[in-house]
Amino acid sequence: MSEAELIFTALAELSTRQVAETQQATGLKENEGAAVVGGRIAKQARRQLEDQTGRSVVTGENYLAPTAQRKAVGGKKEPG
Repeated sequence: MSEAELIFTALAELSTRQVAETQQATGLKENEGAAVVGGRIAKQARRQLEDQTGRSVVTGENYLAPTAQRKAVGGKKEPG
């Protein structure tokens, strides 16, 4: 992840936590709503930065292509 991707991910997490605390969210449904709001806040901020700079925040910098089979812990292959 780029520095900007990390910052916007942190913004989404912080926003979600603060919204959940403000709403005193308990349970999956209430916290899911807070997560949607937190993600929307970070999305709007990301888009605003991209509009101002003309560059995308999201990169393929650390993209790893899927492998045919993944190895499990201990060197054993998982069924793929």
